[in-house]
Amino acid sequence: MRDLLVNPAWEEEDLGMPLPDSTHACSVCLPTWDAVVGYEEGREKVLRRLRTGYPRFFKHPTVERIFDNARTELAGEGEDVLVLPTKLSAQRAHRWLERQAETAIRAASFHGLQALVFPEKAKSLANLYWRFSGEGISSRAAQDFLDGNLREGSKSHLLSRRIAKFNGGNPEDTFIFSSGISAGLAALRALPGIREGKKTLQIEFPYVDTLKIQERFGNGVVYLIEAVGESFDEAIQRIRAGEFAGVFSEVPSNPLLRTIDLKRISEACAFSKTPLVLDDSCVGPLNVDALPLCDILTSSLTKWISGTGDVMAGALTLRSDSPLIADLRDSISEDAAECAPLYIADAEILLSNIKDYTKRNGLINDNALKLVEFLKTHPAIEHVWHPSVINTANYDAIKRKKGGYGGLISISLVNPKKAPKVYDALKLSKGPSFGTPFTLVCPYTLLAHYDELSWCEDCGVPSNLIRISVGNEPAETIIAAFQEALSL
Repeated sequence: MRDLLVNPAWEEEDLGMPLPDSTHACSVCLPTWDAVVGYEEGREKVLRRLRTGYPRFFKHPTVERIFDNARTELAGEGEDVLVLPTKLSAQRAHRWLERQAETAIRAASFHGLQALVFPEKAKSLANLYWRFSGEGISSRAAQDFLDGNLREGSKSHLLSRRIAKFNGGNPEDTFIFSSGISAGLAALRALPGIREGKKTLQIEFPYVDTLKIQERFGNGVVYLIEAVGESFDEAIQRIRAGEFAGVFSEVPSNPLLRTIDLKRISEACAFSKTPLVLDDSCVGPLNVDALPLCDILTSSLTKWISGTGDVMAGALTLRSDSPLIADLRDSISEDAAECAPLYIADAEILLSNIKDYTKRNGLINDNALKLVEFLKTHPAIEHVWHPSVINTANYDAIKRKKGGYGGLISISLVNPKKAPKVYDALKLSKGPSFGTPFTLVCPYTLLAHYDELSWCEDCGVPSNLIRISVGNEPAETIIAAFQEALSL
């Protein structure tokens, strides 16, 4: 079933409800600025309308049924449960939760799945593990489990072949995961320097959970907000000195769509044999060729590559001629197979979705450029972030010959106080995530960093930033929607 995320025509009373047949949708509609604030603040008016959401942040109703069953069967008074798909994922969650919660936790088998039972006071930490590890149970696996038909086997090898064709890697060095963030976590766990107690280095403002997994599962992270000037030169020297377990960056970054001077970073990492971990999720592997300059390339398959918003998955590709590959491969292979494997039914959906990826990618690239041209000259727009206008020389250095600048755009307004009014007036789909077949808009900073808005401002990320994921509609339709909203 191809399940879309949201219906742009719905009114506010339909807040948070997916399309009637969206059994496995990955997001919801948040049609007004106030609805976004209400969601972040946990207002009952908003939360009672939510039936589903992005699976790492909001357990699918089918998954929640499994948790309810496990509570009934395994938990005593004052206890709660975390259900995970594999023994290795449960073992790792067990160790992490006991350390973080400073309390005893017991493990149990649950009809082929794995469960951890813990005091209710540790529930918030268990939810954080579910979110940041990305190792949870998918809605398709949950439904098959409840139907007594949980399937064995894997089709990840077929996906490895397809993804390797896109990013230029070898299929045997391309590993498929249950989510993009679990691929990133596998990269972090594999770094030899992590076992030596070294910190990682994050270059440029990243997607929120990319930074969080380094903070929560690593040894701490050194963060360089902007890869320019003296601070960048200092980071290069520290990399060359072998100070870090690994260096992480996105090409380009989310949501500011900035691209680092990848050649300088890559040369510094190679000098000290420091693993360089890049993520190309913002634009996708058909637009940038990042693998030759890094040791590990991660990608969210949930976004542009799937292009439908009805399946979660991630990929990790090792550069086959990296001198570090022998130190990385075993750990990453184990994580993909035993800790966060992609469920076979999800793999089948993804294999179907990616058949038209190349065609979709070209159309979205063209639409985005047209929208950027409109936005950057509009008097109500203060700033436009897109690889075609931000750090373009750095981006062009890794852009494929037949690639483009991607479909993700961020904007800020001359009058930031008008952002809620403009957002509310946009006659487009609204909600988190990106890479859907329709244009999807969200107040990104508000959704991703609601409790740290001042910190984001200090990092150069405006609180009222609006992120746009350009879709397959005619460009004129998308532009007309912004023209109308910005004229109010």
